[in-house]
Amino acid sequence: MKQYDYLIVGAGLFGAVFAHEALTKGKKCLVIDKRDHIAGNIYTKQERGIQVHQYGAHIFHTSIKEVWEYVNRFAEFNRYTNCPVARYKDELYNLPFNMNTFNKLWGVVTPKEALDKIEEEKSEAGITTPRNLEEQAISLVGRSIYEKLVKGYTEKQWGKPATELPSFIIKRLPVRFVYDNNYFNDLYQGIPIGGYTAMVEKMLTGIDVRLNCDYFEHKDELDALADKIVFTGPIDRFYNYCFGELEYRSLRFETETYNCANYQGNAVVNYTEYEIPYTRIIEHKHFEFGESLGAVAQGEAAEYTVVTREYPDEWEQGKEAYYTVNDDRNTALYAKYKELADSEENVFFGGRLGQYRYYDMDKVILAALQMAEKIL
Repeated sequence: MKQYDYLIVGAGLFGAVFAHEALTKGKKCLVIDKRDHIAGNIYTKQERGIQVHQYGAHIFHTSIKEVWEYVNRFAEFNRYTNCPVARYKDELYNLPFNMNTFNKLWGVVTPKEALDKIEEEKSEAGITTPRNLEEQAISLVGRSIYEKLVKGYTEKQWGKPATELPSFIIKRLPVRFVYDNNYFNDLYQGIPIGGYTAMVEKMLTGIDVRLNCDYFEHKDELDALADKIVFTGPIDRFYNYCFGELEYRSLRFETETYNCANYQGNAVVNYTEYEIPYTRIIEHKHFEFGESLGAVAQGEAAEYTVVTREYPDEWEQGKEAYYTVNDDRNTALYAKYKELADSEENVFFGGRLGQYRYYDMDKVILAALQMAEKIL
């Protein structure tokens, strides 16, 4: 008999949900993480009354009622609605592209006027078979939106000119002919009151957790502790890159504090011109609906705010892998690793790194619940 039924590598959202479900089935789990904290990239840390998103903005949104009811077992959510603003030079535009955006761009007022303007620009471009991301975007929304709100941001994000990026990266662009700045279409949306870390901590109640524990540095010792493994790290790293490295994009963050109550007036402002190296600025107190100008403003954070600039970054081993690069080469490479993974009897792979795909938080939770239902 081994000490644990499951060793769960990674104390992020996938690992925490699976561990909680395993505990409810009477299984004993050990959760490990190489970082010094739980919650993975949704980790939040309180700083003078403000919940700071240490790894970039995370807004929970879903239309899956089962998932919404599940997360509400561990946290109470505020009613934050994501309404980012795009800044191009000194011009400000609402996102996603909607009637407010089109009115600012062209002075149009009605949905028909906006649609006619977009169709006019698409027709002028004359693109029938898009050969790259630039042509794909112009064929979807026209040149004005592309050049001001898509081109620079996308080239920063991927580290390449838009003409060298494949068209499939932008399969569609959200265009809404209504005056609605809500970024997501999902039925449920918000951020946990008290932060994501507290939510994950509740998920892990009653479960053994080891932090500052690198799986690969102690692999033999850790493998000997449990009957089965749930691995949420990079699948190519698990197999020692035997087929080669999968490709990712990384991010780096610069966080500063300011002695003012309100730095930019919004939680998220995207910077879409290429000449500015960061893609967005996050002002954390605005995620806490009803507090940034209410309760918090009366307390310690009245004249204090925390701001994070987010920079795209080339990925290499040792850096955090944030975005998968699901082009033809990497898709074929992942298929080889998945074939190895499917042959494992006692190792299961989950999460964005274990399954090499970009996951929204609700899809991470759903996948973890489905795996738990299947194998527990």
